[in-house]
Amino acid sequence: MTYKELYTKYKTEALNLGLEDSAIKLLITELSNFSFTEFYLNFDKKVPEERLKKIANAINKYLLEKVPVQYILGYTYFYGLKLNVNKSVLIPRRETEELVDYVINENKITKPKILDIGTGSGAIAIALKANIESNVTAVDISDAALEVAKENARKNNLEINFIKSDIFENVKGRYDIIVSNPPYIAKEEIVAELVYLNEPHLALYAEADGLYYYDKILKEAKHYLEHRNMLVFEIPENKDEKLIGLVKTYYKDSDFEILKDLQAKSRILVIKNNWRW
Repeated sequence: MTYKELYTKYKTEALNLGLEDSAIKLLITELSNFSFTEFYLNFDKKVPEERLKKIANAINKYLLEKVPVQYILGYTYFYGLKLNVNKSVLIPRRETEELVDYVINENKITKPKILDIGTGSGAIAIALKANIESNVTAVDISDAALEVAKENARKNNLEINFIKSDIFENVKGRYDIIVSNPPYIAKEEIVAELVYLNEPHLALYAEADGLYYYDKILKEAKHYLEHRNMLVFEIPENKDEKLIGLVKTYYKDSDFEILKDLQAKSRILVIKNNWRW
């Protein structure tokens, strides 16, 4: 079987099951150690037997057992960095890269102190540390998630202070920038089967219509912020008014805005205090 035949066969199966053909391409390329260009250059070549078995087994995990590709591989790519992932952490999304990009471009403080709340795999903290000369602290309530995040920092040769903490519980000091991608799915909301069956519910769902952690962070953050500060959150696409209500409750004199992602959906909430130069 050639790479083209392999891809065509499983691409068709994926589409018939309502799954992504891009996942099939990713599994084939990663398990063959190909770039996407090399994949197409080898399109008409025969797949070695052992490799074929390995790829077929991995693809069947995705198609039949509904396991996300990133968990099958044990890693993913985020903001140009390779990060380990497993079922203890959410799989970092492309939309979250937009949050990181925003913070990098907006930061004007020399060596800022950054706090990442609910770090999970460490994706945000690690990407910011890799791109901004900074002091980064990352917290999570999950021991298993912190182990993944610490290993990802080690792999990328980055020094980050990791703390087990329920939001601010074990946090000390003040920060220039607080970032968070907290759980924000309401308990009654329906999510994709692939997500529901695999990703940690602790990192997905939140009380109070999905707004519990925003309320908690915004209520307490003032005690952990420097005079000049910025808070940046990833947010759900459908709760703008309620989030604006929370901002006006706790930060009525602050500058704030909700930014759209590349799909024109609400995705980032930014709150700035004394941030103008």
